[in-house]
Order: sequence, then C-alpha cells, then structure tokens
Amino acid sequence: MERGHIPPGPAEAYKGSDDLLDWMNHQFGVFGDIFRASIDEISVYAIRDVESAYHVLVENWQNYVKGLMIGRVALLLGDGLMVSEGEVWKRQRRMTQPAFNRESIRAATKVITTVNSELLTKWELAALRNESVNVTRDVSGMALEVVLRFILGDDYEQIGFHFDLLTEQTERNVAFARLFRALGKVILQVIERRRKDHATSADVLSVLMQAHDPQGPQLAQDRQLVDEILTLIVAGHETTASTLNWCWYLISQHSEIEQRLSDELDVTAFSDFDDLPRFPYTRQVIDETMRLYPAGWLLTRKALRDDHLGTYFVPAGTEIYVAPYFIQRNPNIWEEADRFNPDRFGPDKSKHRHRLATIPFSAGPRNCIGEHFARMEMQLHLLTIAKRLRLRYVAPRPIQLDAGVNLRCQFDFIMYPEIKRPRRALISTGSVQA
Repeated sequence: MERGHIPPGPAEAYKGSDDLLDWMNHQFGVFGDIFRASIDEISVYAIRDVESAYHVLVENWQNYVKGLMIGRVALLLGDGLMVSEGEVWKRQRRMTQPAFNRESIRAATKVITTVNSELLTKWELAALRNESVNVTRDVSGMALEVVLRFILGDDYEQIGFHFDLLTEQTERNVAFARLFRALGKVILQVIERRRKDHATSADVLSVLMQAHDPQGPQLAQDRQLVDEILTLIVAGHETTASTLNWCWYLISQHSEIEQRLSDELDVTAFSDFDDLPRFPYTRQVIDETMRLYPAGWLLTRKALRDDHLGTYFVPAGTEIYVAPYFIQRNPNIWEEADRFNPDRFGPDKSKHRHRLATIPFSAGPRNCIGEHFARMEMQLHLLTIAKRLRLRYVAPRPIQLDAGVNLRCQFDFIMYPEIKRPRRALISTGSVQA
C-alpha cells in the first residue's frame, strides 16, 4: 500500500494528568478534524471527521478492532459482547440479538411504565412538600431497575439489591471493577437454579440460556453467559441514566423547549408502544441531548493492517480515536454547535445530514445492540414524568464534565419538581359551526 503522509499534530505527548477531553478540544481547534498525537506512549489518530469515522466504523470495520482503552472495560465486563472480537463476537451477537427484537422491546413497555410511575409518585410527593430531589441519583436508580427487571425477570426481587453499587458508587476504577465482577457469582446462582428447576421465562437471561452454544465445557459456557449478562446490565444502565440526567438539566435551562414538550404531551394521548411515533418532539429532545452529551463520548479502535483515512496513511497498529462528542459539536457540520436546539432533528432538517453526524450508539456492525430499547425507555420516561411535572434547577456553578468511560457531570443535579397545572378546557359561548 502506498504510504502517503501522516496528519499534523502536537509535538508534545499527552500528559495523563491533563483532562483528555479538554486537551483533545484544544488540538482539534489547532489542527482541524484529524490530528496525530502520542497518548500513553501510543501513536493515536484522533478524528472528528464524519467520512473518516464512517470508514473506520462502517466501510472498513473489519480492519479495526477495539482499541487499548477497551482494556479498562474488560476489567469490568470480562469477555462480553462489548469486548470480544472476531468469531467469538459474531456468535455472541447472533445469540443475543433475539433478546432485543421488536416484540421483546414491546413487552418491556409495561415494566418501564411501572417503574417510571413509581418515580413520578416520589417526585410528586416531593413537589407537594416543596422538597428537592436528586435527579442524577433517581434516574440512575430508575434505569438500573428497568434493565435488571428486563434481564432477570422475576429474579430481580431476590437479587436486584446486589447491583445497587452501580448507582451508589460513581468511580469506575479497579476497586469498583472487582466489586462488580464478584456479582457474577450471584448471576451464576440464578442460572444454576433455573437449570435445576427447568425454569423458563421471557426475560433476557432465559433467552440467552436457551440460545447459548451447547458445545464445549459447561463451565466455559456459564462464564461466558455471566459476562454477557454483566455487559448488558452495565451498558443498559449507564447510557440511559447519563442521557436522562443531562436531558433534565437541559430542559430546565430552556423554558421555551420545556413548553413545546409540554404542549406535545398535553394534546397527544399515549396508551401503548405503537403510540411512540406520535411524540416526535419528545424524541427530538432526546436526540439533541445525546448530540451534546453522548454517554459514549470516545470510541477507540486499532488498525490491523495499513490503511488510509482520506489522504492520510494509517500504519498497522495505529490507535484511532473516533470522538462522537467532537463530531457532534463540529462547527463544520452543525450551526451553533453548542446550542441546545431539538429542531435540528426535525424530519426536514435530518434527511440530508450525514448518517454519522451523530453516533451516540456507535455505528456499523458493532453498534449498540440495545439502541432501540434505550430510545424507547428514554421516551417513555419523558412521557410519564414531563406530562405531570417540571423540574426547576438553578445552577450553583458552571457545568464540569467528567469524561471517563462515560460522559458525566462532576456533581449531581439537585432540582425542585413542580406539578403542572392541567390545561383548562376551551369553552365557546358562540354558536357551533357545522
């Protein structure tokens, strides 16, 4: 392959003590949509260009495996779907896919609605008492209960509390990974009990138990099954909780958007899963939240063979940092890129936009398997809560981002819920026109 030239970039290596997100933001400002740098003594190409992202994630995805940063995730999740590669990943994906088909997602509507109704009751009581609520903690707990009930079914009542550390501990370090990995024993006990009792269910765990490859030692099968369940719990919790946390913050800061959301919820009735398309603005609010604050703010890949990104040569072994946070705020793609504007996702404005202008769930064959479930869950949350309540928040200090594995705020959002007054019926005193 003809070598070509390499991208420009900073002469000095990235220092681990620097905030990576701020550091990358500066480099993109200096060098444009792609730059080369030394990060942790590794040669990295960082990109915020949609065509380069498309090449790495979709067009030539088989040449790019998960990058070195996935090692941090592997400590937490073992060899689950998020971490595995090659034929192992393909087999895992085929076995897991049926758990996220349309009927499975439709069946989850009742659970999601029930859990959010309980949260609504809690926040309504706080509103009546003029008390604050910890939105960050509460939406995290809601999202965790939803995903655990979806995956574990009736067994949630007996073992769900074991997973509370996902909401109680914010650090995602080695100590946390060890505590979380230990929960694999709890999952294994459920698997063994179901197998002994010949129990079947419609939950995700049963689907995976029935679909699991019967070849090979039982111990190896169970270890892989546990890794899959732990992966789905973390992935299903973190993205949803983070997005809804940011969503409530953004809505609270834009009264005109809150009013438009309220108007849609007031005039349109929701009864079941099939009604969700009737709430386009609700979905636009979620899409715009994920554009500004994608939970998965950075995707890392490694080139297996030499390649090119446009005119730039990519040597085998190069780490590629595809940065959704910066792609989705790229001023060459988005007008007023840092402004919260859900109208960007109106049908007339979205149809001519590059398909990777937003990639909150990654893209290509390795996109998030639970994307449709997560979107439905977030929309149902807003349909349930925002119809009855508004959340008031006065920012005590500027937002401070925590760009770890997921993009978070460094402090919790404490807000005051207020019960919305029902819209008065319009009464006409004139004659009725046929």
